[in-house]
Amino acid sequence: MNNGNFNKKVHKSRVLVAPLDWGLGHSTRCIPIINKLLQQNCEVIIAAEKAGKYVLQQEFPDLVFLDLSGYRIQYSRYKFWMPVKLISQLPKIVYRIYAERRWLNKMVKQHIIGSVISDNRLGLSHKNVHSVYITHQLKIKTGNRFTESVAQKIHYHFINKYKECWVPDWSGENNLAGELSHPDVMPVVPVKYIGPISRFEKTENIIQYDLLILLSGPEPQRTFLENKIFSDLKHYDGKVFILRGLPGETTISQINNISLDIHNHLPAQKLNQVIQQSKLVISRSGYTTVMDLVKLQKRAVLVPTPGQTEQEYLADYLMKQKLFLCVNQDDFSLPEILKKAESFENKKTIWSTDFEKTIEDLITSIP
Repeated sequence: MNNGNFNKKVHKSRVLVAPLDWGLGHSTRCIPIINKLLQQNCEVIIAAEKAGKYVLQQEFPDLVFLDLSGYRIQYSRYKFWMPVKLISQLPKIVYRIYAERRWLNKMVKQHIIGSVISDNRLGLSHKNVHSVYITHQLKIKTGNRFTESVAQKIHYHFINKYKECWVPDWSGENNLAGELSHPDVMPVVPVKYIGPISRFEKTENIIQYDLLILLSGPEPQRTFLENKIFSDLKHYDGKVFILRGLPGETTISQINNISLDIHNHLPAQKLNQVIQQSKLVISRSGYTTVMDLVKLQKRAVLVPTPGQTEQEYLADYLMKQKLFLCVNQDDFSLPEILKKAESFENKKTIWSTDFEKTIEDLITSIP
């Protein structure tokens, strides 16, 4: 991996892309953005660490990677204590925001960066560089009106330090994130609805799996759901593909069922194929996963991470829109889910996106 010094003279636009470490979705939805930047002859530098860095290095092994510490949020074992657990980590989050701002000031000088694209990293704005903030969550759901108002004001305080904000959703009533991406009050900076983004492409594939299970998200809830599913699969005779959502992990769990194909991680191209080869998908209701499923027009059952209010809101909203069947993790029963999925009528959505044009406009605006 080349992490050496750059020449001082810049011949092409040099863009720093930095996804949040709060779930792999922030990294994976940056993949089509990075691809488009490369098509526009930009030099792309990626700032990440741990699993997010691993995923992006698998897709872009020839790019320069800079280590940037994540927020490293920890989750509670119990849904009831989740808000307390998150609030207790606020000092750490605030410290990380200002630490990454100091880090960016050094990197802009050292690597002569012309633009920054930050996926939900609050501290990567710069007064002398065209900095873009990406989020689908302009309104932060907490389950309480007062704390939601406070959270939004804090969020907007940092968003307004950027030159513009990109929202990966449609601007009209037919959208994927509901109130999350369409709040009553908007930031001061220009907000652009760039349409959903996905690293996948829809192709013709023959169904090979009855069920695809996409495990992901923070521990210990990822493992809790995995254990529930593995227990039910012992009595399931269909062909199943399981993706455990553990990039970099070498140990693969095994259960007594020869019809299971279990992997810890897959590169984007292979995962794109497996999703389309599957009759039904079971996954978390993370927004990046939702965008991928909508683009590929796949039937899916969404299981929100307990206590993660954004996912719980999305699951409820998308079920009301009849896009996906959703169930709570505590109520998870594979036989019952499969029965409900058979009778659930999924509404089809026409895919459209403007993110490529938005990136082209960004590149022409960089000095």
